[in-house]
Amino acid sequence: MEIFDKFKSLTVKELAEQISPSSPAFNELKKRGILRTKNVVGELGEYFAAQYYNDNPKLPNLSLAPPGVKNIDALSRDGQIYSIKTVSSRSGTTGSFWDPESIQNNVKKFDYLVIVILNNSYSVDVVIQMTWNDFLENKRFNSRMNNYNISVTKELITKFQI
Repeated sequence: MEIFDKFKSLTVKELAEQISPSSPAFNELKKRGILRTKNVVGELGEYFAAQYYNDNPKLPNLSLAPPGVKNIDALSRDGQIYSIKTVSSRSGTTGSFWDPESIQNNVKKFDYLVIVILNNSYSVDVVIQMTWNDFLENKRFNSRMNNYNISVTKELITKFQI
């Protein structure tokens, strides 16, 4: 408990600095190439997904795409395209899948969708893999944002967990 006692005396500003992009932990993760943008949850999920796949001989090795590449987060050695989304709870909703018209017209954006679910310590809780067709069957339209997303449910986890 000593480590938590240290934080009790800090101001809100000082606490915010501990989790900011200028913090020592953030900068170390950036030096290691794990964080490439300020999207900590998304970047950690991509790193953990690639690590999970590369450590499992039954799964293809993945190489992360450079930041900013549209609809592609990782590639397998066979050239298969992976979109990786990260949520921080088992009842979360993924980030957005844009260009709804092309999705409605079944213009394939990726071969596989990987959803990484993190626990409260930002460690991997569950990894889900879906094919493009699985994505089409489970996507939900957000009319306010004019995009699609996936709602993580117990059923989805049971059906697609790897």
